[in-house]
This record gives sequence, structure tokens and C-alpha cells, in this order.
Amino acid sequence: MNMIKQAMELKSKLDKAQKELAKVIVETESAKGAIKIKMNGQQKILSLSISPDIINPSKPKDLENALTKAFNDAYEETKKEGSKQMQGLMGDVKIPGLM
Repeated sequence: MNMIKQAMELKSKLDKAQKELAKVIVETESAKGAIKIKMNGQQKILSLSISPDIINPSKPKDLENALTKAFNDAYEETKKEGSKQMQGLMGDVKIPGLM
């Protein structure tokens, strides 16, 4: 019975963590600010801004590279923030393979 109680507590903590992650907002930019991305802790894109200055039809690879960098940076930042949130909420709970 104790394991069921622990599992329910864990689920409650995980649900709370998901709600908290939705509140975490990360903003990144690339190409000297020409590309800006805002992403939440659940890795959902909240906004994307592309300056017209970076759009050059004869060099699409520049835009592709800038977008890729901005998305990757935002993703990595949200992973870091998410990990911090989870550690804070989970405390001493040790689940092999989860963290």
C-alpha cells in the first residue's frame, strides 16, 4: 500500500512540475537579434520574430542557419530550466533513468 501512496505522490509532483514548466519562459536570439524566439519550459514556441533584414532570397541558407541556432538555443535553455524545476520539486526522490 505504501508504494501506491508513493506513486500517487510522485504523480502529483510531476503534474505540478508540468504546470510550473509551462510558466517558465525563455527568450533567445541569433543573427545579432534578427531572429528571436520565446519558448516555454514545455518546449512550446510562444513567439517567433524574424527581421526582414535577414531575409535574402539569394542566401536562404543564412536564414536557415540562424533559425536552427535560435531554436536549438531555446530548446537547450528550456532543458536547463526544466531540469532545475524538476530537481526542486522532486527533492530526494530518486528514479533510475529519469534524472
